[in-house]
Amino acid sequence: MTKTTYREAIRESMRDALRRDGRVFLMGEDVGRYGGCFGVSLGLLEEFGPERIRDTPLSESAFVGAGIGAALGGLRPIVEIMTVNFSLLALDQIMNNAATLLHMSGGQCNVPLVIRMTTGAGRQLAAQHSHSLEGWYAHIPGLRILAPATIEDARGMLWPALTDPDPVLIFEHGSLYNLAGELPDNAGSVDIDNAAVRRAGEDVTVITYGGTVGKTLAAADVLAAEGIGAEVIDLRTLRPLDEATVVASVVRTHRLVVVDEGWRSGSLAAEISARVVEQAFYELDAPIARVCSAEVPTPYARHLEEAALPQTGDIVTAVRGLMPATVSRP
Repeated sequence: MTKTTYREAIRESMRDALRRDGRVFLMGEDVGRYGGCFGVSLGLLEEFGPERIRDTPLSESAFVGAGIGAALGGLRPIVEIMTVNFSLLALDQIMNNAATLLHMSGGQCNVPLVIRMTTGAGRQLAAQHSHSLEGWYAHIPGLRILAPATIEDARGMLWPALTDPDPVLIFEHGSLYNLAGELPDNAGSVDIDNAAVRRAGEDVTVITYGGTVGKTLAAADVLAAEGIGAEVIDLRTLRPLDEATVVASVVRTHRLVVVDEGWRSGSLAAEISARVVEQAFYELDAPIARVCSAEVPTPYARHLEEAALPQTGDIVTAVRGLMPATVSRP
């Protein structure tokens, strides 16, 4: 086992991909000499050179478009967008080009492109740099959406994403970069098709992903002390959703809480809730509960930001609200 961080695990995943396949290259703002806005690509320029670690102009539409062209030309680009809000400047390229070319070409043109970006709030970056928009992108057919929540997934999701013939977006929650832990020395690719049960439980299913997985596991610890067994499921892949794992868990526990840092209206949490109602309505013993961010631009002040985001206490309260008095055990 090797002690590492989420940030270092992502760097190692890129180093591994660059070594494995000469077609792989990284491009984005400040990914080269600066080492990346969040230090993820530090040292890669010195190891692989400027042909494969490419600093780009400050134009997301230009370098995402260039990445699409490179993918169409047979390369395997990793495009880094600094933060998720900047991806909106390349939305036309992502939605109207990368996601549609396979279909509009009658299956002739795959776009094997990986786009990495930082998402999420909780770091006092105010309204313009604290979005959780992965649910928006999960709305778009033609894209695969990944949200690594653990060091193992941060290390192991990139290579299978690069081998996917279609575009993949990886959302890295900014609060996780300093997450420290151990990683097996032989760590490699992970499953990007199925959700992961991070904690087993029999009383309630709690669905989450990305930056709220840690808060949800902490809430499960609190609930366990009260005799409530919460099953925590990390979605990992937001599109396509692993409905089978979600529904199977709800069938066992008969209760569901969805934790989503996105805004509640039109959210990924709403989509998951709808699918469970469609497929397992008569298995539910209580209404589905959702824990989402307050529907306001994310505040800068720390106490206001914390109040606006899903917190461990909010998750505990939501679960308690679904439980009959007889479930709590000493």
